[in-house]
Amino acid sequence: MNIVYIDRKTGISRTIPVRVPLIASVLLVFSIVVGVVISASFFFLNGSGLLAQGSESSFSGDIHADVTANAEKIELAQKDAKQQMTALTVRMAELQARLTRIDALGERLVDVAKLHNGEFDFSAAPPVGGPQEEGAEDVYERPSFIKALDQLAADVEQREQQLEILESLLANRKIQKEVYLAGRPIKWGWMSSRFGRRTDPFTGKLAWHQGVDFAGKDGSDIISVGSGVVTWAGERFGYGLLVEVNHGGGYSTRYAHAKEVSVKVGDIVHKGQTVALMGSTGRSTGPHVHFEVLKNGRPVDPTRYVNRRVKK
Repeated sequence: MNIVYIDRKTGISRTIPVRVPLIASVLLVFSIVVGVVISASFFFLNGSGLLAQGSESSFSGDIHADVTANAEKIELAQKDAKQQMTALTVRMAELQARLTRIDALGERLVDVAKLHNGEFDFSAAPPVGGPQEEGAEDVYERPSFIKALDQLAADVEQREQQLEILESLLANRKIQKEVYLAGRPIKWGWMSSRFGRRTDPFTGKLAWHQGVDFAGKDGSDIISVGSGVVTWAGERFGYGLLVEVNHGGGYSTRYAHAKEVSVKVGDIVHKGQTVALMGSTGRSTGPHVHFEVLKNGRPVDPTRYVNRRVKK
């Protein structure tokens, strides 16, 4: 095969011989190259599309799994928070009920004790205060329900402190009332001999009488003029059957010439309790009770205690 080439400027034609096998080989190589390029491009693009699609599917699945897991965690947290709030609500109600009972009891005790000078006011919070330290930082503001619980707990504690003080005050007042010596050692009868110098009924001479005598009916009650502990209960020279009671604070009382003793040593007796029965044992001229009051072991005039007004 020949290829005729004509030059445009000169018009001269040239003939170029071409072999057929060479042309076929060139076309074959060109076709193979083009085919390889097209196939590579196709598979590359197709592979890239599949990879992108797979990556997209995997990423979407991971996000879905995370969202599902977080939703479950949020639901569990909400349930737990709800349970805690329910428990806190119940606890707050218990504290409020407790505080109400304490306030009611405190107000009742204040009324019974007749303390109406404002020392114990259970209807209001106790007054508090104090200067603020310089440079003090703002305190972290806690949630409202936590502050409410703290306030309730503080109120309960303050009320309990007030009740403890009030209880101690009432206990001391009761003890003082019980040991307070006042009144006569008999339920009925009359004073037959006073404290001090008198004519001795047996010798007729002046003698010191360190108590007072109350005459009455044989076998009638002899009562303690104050609470205390029995330190003597039995026969004693000159006194006959004697009961001695220690009232604390250095005070003791004696009840002599009894017909019968109703207590024993170590017994705790209360104000107005019967300790013996009136008689005429020992150095006595008839049924009566010889009553003595001793302060730090020394006899004092019982009349001042007999005429005392009993504490209420």
